[in-house]
This record gives sequence, structure tokens and C-alpha cells, in this order.
Amino acid sequence: MNHRQNRRIHAAVVVSDLHIGLPFFSRGAFIQFVESLARGTALILNGDIVDNPYQRLESKDEAVLDFLIEQSYQRQVIWIYGNHDADFRMPEPGQILFRRSLALDKRLMIVHGDDFDTIMPNNRWFLRLFKFCHRVRLRLGANPVHVAELAKRWTPLLYRVLTEQVRKNAVDCALQDGFEAITCGHTHFAEDSVYKGVRYINTGSWTEEPRYYVSVCPDEIRLLVYHREATAKPRTANSGVTHMIDSGSNYTATTSYRNYYTQESKQ
Repeated sequence: MNHRQNRRIHAAVVVSDLHIGLPFFSRGAFIQFVESLARGTALILNGDIVDNPYQRLESKDEAVLDFLIEQSYQRQVIWIYGNHDADFRMPEPGQILFRRSLALDKRLMIVHGDDFDTIMPNNRWFLRLFKFCHRVRLRLGANPVHVAELAKRWTPLLYRVLTEQVRKNAVDCALQDGFEAITCGHTHFAEDSVYKGVRYINTGSWTEEPRYYVSVCPDEIRLLVYHREATAKPRTANSGVTHMIDSGSNYTATTSYRNYYTQESKQ
């Protein structure tokens, strides 16, 4: 796998699976999280940032994309494509860089993880059936949650097979290319483990709590948790809460994204 190198990044955060456009996306928390970052900290968006590239977004979701464009003039913003947003394009993306993967020297390989998954592509009939049941459940008035959260509850064995496969294939790829660590998203299952001597970090998603991110500093790489609370000191994900926040964001959209979607959205 060919990875873009970026040696200018000394401090960064990595998040994945925002799924902008879904009602489960933690919109206000995400904006406040980014606003809390120190000057010079790069923002790496590791795939499935937009849920559906052919769906017209509501103004509150357009505002998030405007916010990311604005941030790209203040810090490095790198958008790594996932399976959901692979076809998403911005005609005026500001300074946002779009990649399939990213390498921070040999310290960390960053890739969404869908390339390491053969479970879902080979079982699309099951996915369609599962999503149909989910839609019926919502119409009957059930509590709205992301379909991945339900999969963890309803099909735990299959979900475990998926997460183990992505972990194994990701680590094999990192080993082949000589990386010390690799971070992915895709599975919506946050973890920080060592397999075959390579550190594997998954950032979960921002469609359910807790909300995870990877912090990359010159001397360490940590998986951390971000909660909407008023005060707390940063701690590792294993020991609790980090980077607390207090109130919702009032950021509003200034740009219409009606022309930001491919021609397929008009068909």
C-alpha cells in the first residue's frame, strides 16, 4: 500500500466515522473538540466523515463542512477517504487535503480500514436485511441509534469476527510496510492493543458515546476520550475522561453544498 508521507506534522489528532448527515453524529461536541485544539495541531479525519455523498445535507450539517474548511486555513486538515465518503468531493475545499492513507514517518500509519474488511462486502444481503429491520424498528418508535450500535448488541459474534479481521489485516499491512503502529476506524469499535508486536488503535465513531480520538505528540501516541462535561484533566482512554467541554455550538453554515455532490445524486 502506498502511503502519503507528511513529515511536517509534529502534533495531530485523529478521529473517524463522524457520519455527518446522520442524526446520531455528535455535531456540537465535535465542533467544540476541534475548537479546543492547540494551535498547530493537525486535524486528521480518518474516513466516513460524510455518511452519504449523494444525500443533500441539512444546513446544520453543511455548517460542519464550512467549519472544516475554515479550520483548514488555521491548521492542517487532512481527510482520508473511507467506504462511505469515497465519492464525496468538494469543488472548493479550502486547504483540506484528501488522501487514501497517511504515514507519519514510520511511527503511525493512518487508514480508514475498509480495505481490511472482507466480511461486509461479501455479505451485502445480510447487511440489507439488517438495515431493513433497523428501519422497521425506527418506524415502530424504537430509540434511534446508529445501525452499528445495534449490530454490537444483536450479532456480537459476527461483530467480533469483523473487528478481529480488520485488526489482523491492518497489522499485517503495517508489518509489511515497517510501521510501529496503525490506526483505523470503520468498525465503530474503539480499541488500543498490540498484535504481532504492532500497536493497533481504532478510534470507534462519533455516532455514539464515548467519543474517541488519537492524540499524536512527538513523544507519545494515545487513544483518548472526549466527553461533554465542564471540567476535567486529560487522562488516557483506559483511565477515564479527557478534554471536557460544556455547552453546544452555535456555528452556522455560510456556504450551500447543493452543488457539492456528484451527478449521481441527481439521478
